[in-house]
Amino acid sequence: MSNPIDTKLEIVVIPVSNVDRAKEFYGGLGWRLDADAENGPDYRVIQFTPPGSGCSVIFGTNVTAAEPGSAQGLYLIVSDIQAARADLLSRGVEVSEVFHPGDEVLGPDETYLFGQLRIPGPAPDHASYRSLASFKDPDGNGWFFQEITTRLPGRLAGDTTYSSAGDLADALRRAAAAHGKHEERTGEADANWPDWYAEYMVREQAGEELPT
Repeated sequence: MSNPIDTKLEIVVIPVSNVDRAKEFYGGLGWRLDADAENGPDYRVIQFTPPGSGCSVIFGTNVTAAEPGSAQGLYLIVSDIQAARADLLSRGVEVSEVFHPGDEVLGPDETYLFGQLRIPGPAPDHASYRSLASFKDPDGNGWFFQEITTRLPGRLAGDTTYSSAGDLADALRRAAAAHGKHEERTGEADANWPDWYAEYMVREQAGEELPT
């Protein structure tokens, strides 16, 4: 069987009631405006892309028949959830406190957390995938920040990449700290530290067992 053909998710449609208001909101998040195009008085489409994202959102006039505010459970992946939350607060956007899901199921969740109890504060040990914060656009479309620092196996395909200089710098710091412990265990300086760093960072991104 041949390898599957690349099929990249690049657009998510957001239903809104007021196009200009939505444009102001998403632009205010610091997202890149890619397009604002009209085709007559009855059709308009706007596209924004979050920083570092390979997927964009579109909304507009007669772009979708979905009810405004019905898009829920939209995830934005970040490497530092506190910094991401602080950035939105500085832009005047209301964001929930950071929380993590508990094991108890309470029923339907307003922003689609599968009904799990929200426990205040980040996940213990900042475990990847477990720390979240939520916010909404003016129509009530629901978004999550989700903090991921180490990916589960199989979550990366192709080359290992980092979405920003900050993400790469954070990965280098983690590799440096782990490498320092490696040198303590071996009792000698490692002249091949670049190779060790690279192996650590690739395995971390792929969610594989880390070198020691």
